Amino acid sequence: MENQLAWTLAACARVMRPVIRLALAMGVKHPHLEEMLRDLLLTEARRSWQAQGVKNPNISQLSVSTGLNRKAVTAKVRELSEPLPHTEMSAAAKTFTLWLQMLAEHPEHRRLPIVAEAGVPSFETVARQASRGNMHHRAILDELARLNMVAEHEGHVELTADAFVPAKDLQSMLAFFGDNARDHLLAAVSNTLGERAPMLERAVYAHGVSMDDCRAIEQLVRQRWSGLHHELTREMTRAFTSAAGNASGRIRVGIYTYYEETESATPAEPESGVPGTTRMEKG
Repeated sequence: MENQLAWTLAACARVMRPVIRLALAMGVKHPHLEEMLRDLLLTEARRSWQAQGVKNPNISQLSVSTGLNRKAVTAKVRELSEPLPHTEMSAAAKTFTLWLQMLAEHPEHRRLPIVAEAGVPSFETVARQASRGNMHHRAILDELARLNMVAEHEGHVELTADAFVPAKDLQSMLAFFGDNARDHLLAAVSNTLGERAPMLERAVYAHGVSMDDCRAIEQLVRQRWSGLHHELTREMTRAFTSAAGNASGRIRVGIYTYYEETESATPAEPESGVPGTTRMEKG
């Protein structure tokens, strides 16, 4: 049991280190993190009890699960606030993605009329399809323009970005960071706990290579991802448009590359310099 706790804490430390780096860079202090951790402990403890059939876990049950005293539990029985938007709900992101998919088959549609007669491709039709008509195309266009992803001129709009990365909007960037990292970790946690059928969670790594090769490999990944991105978008769009009104499933497929110059070119274990594959699937 002691080994399990030590291993789990070490894994959590590895996961949380970059999160702490972000928090410190944004001015977050220990009291903020402590309050957030308590809220998360209680939220997840409540979810765990409910998964076991306990609809409304009591104070004692939550206290035992979290290690928080009853007074702390009583003071914290509330839902977490959500000041960040949910990226999967973004009509601007959906419109951008659908437009990008259109470009893969028709490059000439990088520039579209904002509105046009029936049968003629326009930004209005793309926005209506992406949002299922729940948001006016003008509001979506204004949001994409605010994010510097499109340029509007004389009744036409042109796509000026190749990926939905709202770098000039800190709130949106933090929302994507939170959603993408959360789902990556949810897949890894599910596989580690063996909660259900294994999900894809793999990585290839190498230690002891040049930075030039690191950059070249990243470019290779970007090129390969571009083709897969269009294929996945096409399939998800088909699934979205054909789904029943009460469909509640969600899916996020992601990819990442990270490289850096380490302090030593010598790996901690000599054989680990050889490229290897981590496979997080279990079951």
